[in-house]
Amino acid sequence: MIPIHDTGTAYSLPKPSHNADLTEVRRGTPMGELLRRYWHPVGLVKHASDTPREVRMLGEDLILFRDGKGRAGLVHSRCCHRGTTLYNGRVEDSGIRCCYHGWLFDVEGRCLDQPCEPGGGAHRDKVRQPWYPVQEHYGLIFAFMGPPDRMPVLPRYDCLEVMDEGEFLDTDDTSIGSGGAVISPCNWLQHWENVVDPFHVPILHGSFSGTQFTPTMNMVPEVKFEYSALGVKVVSYRALPNGQKFKRVTEVCMPTLRVVPNPLVGKFGRVETIGWTIPIDDTHYRIYTAGRVTQKGVMLPRGKDAAPVKRWADLTPEERRARPNDYEAQVGQGPITLHSEEHLATSDRGISMLRRFLKRQLQEVAEGKDPIGVSFDPGAAPISFEAGQHVIDGRDGDTPS
Repeated sequence: MIPIHDTGTAYSLPKPSHNADLTEVRRGTPMGELLRRYWHPVGLVKHASDTPREVRMLGEDLILFRDGKGRAGLVHSRCCHRGTTLYNGRVEDSGIRCCYHGWLFDVEGRCLDQPCEPGGGAHRDKVRQPWYPVQEHYGLIFAFMGPPDRMPVLPRYDCLEVMDEGEFLDTDDTSIGSGGAVISPCNWLQHWENVVDPFHVPILHGSFSGTQFTPTMNMVPEVKFEYSALGVKVVSYRALPNGQKFKRVTEVCMPTLRVVPNPLVGKFGRVETIGWTIPIDDTHYRIYTAGRVTQKGVMLPRGKDAAPVKRWADLTPEERRARPNDYEAQVGQGPITLHSEEHLATSDRGISMLRRFLKRQLQEVAEGKDPIGVSFDPGAAPISFEAGQHVIDGRDGDTPS
């Protein structure tokens, strides 16, 4: 029998792999060390209370609490005495006390009391519970999990500090922008890269799921991809029936910011919100959001042309399959997507640019330098973004090149 050479079957696929440098976030990994040079939100301000709260961040299990003096603390979950979790501890005036043998730790991990030891622990000052510095701003609690001698100032953002008439600041912990559950079971980069992929919008959010946003967003855009001061930005143009153009700018900025204007076109102008895409570990992420609102609890108002939809949590598995969203598309890539099996095309230019940008930042840290956007100046001006959406004259020269 003459053998049939079929080079198109899956049998010939090589062993698949993912890009570990870009995706894995534990201490000691390239991306883990890069992200640990920045401040990250670990909860809303209200989450720090006299009830210990479990937090998993960058592959580490932590406990967030607020002592009786009003100080927020973030310590490792595993008690440094015998290893039980401090989640079952008791928050007191001076700190958190372990349920097992009563060791008491303050918000900076100092051991203040060892009740089972003579004199409350003659050598308790030689023991310290692992902890991280925290700061409260914009209604969020930020933590710095990197080397203490490289701790930068907590950045400020112009779009969260300059209010328009009738606006005030609000926060959200439901992962606005993920398109699904509060915690997504896939790598954080699968979501972050989605922000610089404008061509998925008319397909996923238009033809597959109906008009999730507006009819204008269903059109395949003209696009410019550019590097910005802190990451990558996408400038999209869509023609309007009156001869004008709808211009939309989205950005990803270090460390994990998704700077995305309201896609439902409820408002034009500068971006309203910032979302932090938080890597819980290598295979889970969530999003904390802060933004300017006119109504508390309404971070992303529905546009008048958007199709009515159920909340993701209320959809059946069959309904989710029939009307997939970002969550389904990204989780569908697997816990960590197999980069070796990708075939990037011209429409994926934003993805390629972002990966090159991240590799440069990894190299900076590997060489002992500070990555982009890190500042040690307490007087540094707030960071401004170009992100926003506008209606422009189609003949004014502000068109893709």
